[in-house]
Amino acid sequence: MQLWLSNRSAAAEAFVTSYLMSHAAKANTVNDPKGVYSTSVSHSGLTSVRAGRAVDALFGAPAGDSHAPDVVGIAQPGVVYTGGVAKIAEHGGDSADDRDVALVVAGAGVAHGVRNGRAVQTTQIAPTILHLLGLDPRALQAVRIDHTAVLPRG
Repeated sequence: MQLWLSNRSAAAEAFVTSYLMSHAAKANTVNDPKGVYSTSVSHSGLTSVRAGRAVDALFGAPAGDSHAPDVVGIAQPGVVYTGGVAKIAEHGGDSADDRDVALVVAGAGVAHGVRNGRAVQTTQIAPTILHLLGLDPRALQAVRIDHTAVLPRG
């Protein structure tokens, strides 16, 4: 769960953190085909809540960066938040299995069978594609501002 607050004060972050961790949330069970709420999860379904500098550190963002959320909640395993009673999709969680995923790049100009175990960022994908197409990645404003490098080749 990622929240951007209109009031970004430490007091607002503390209030949201306290509220989320002290309230139970309605939940439906897998065995309930009617979607009737039949149970609840503690702590709003979260294992932890991070706010302020802890969020900046989680995202590797400079302190107070407005691009990073103000509050992040890490869901309990098995909890999926929906707008209704049916799960449509999810984006994963904070576990290594959810955050560390394989990336395969194939095509003209890409060497066959090369593996690289270094960590990379999803922001490196677009500049890498541009580079492989013979285009200048620095044509992207975000690449210029953030000094984003193309993916390593081996």
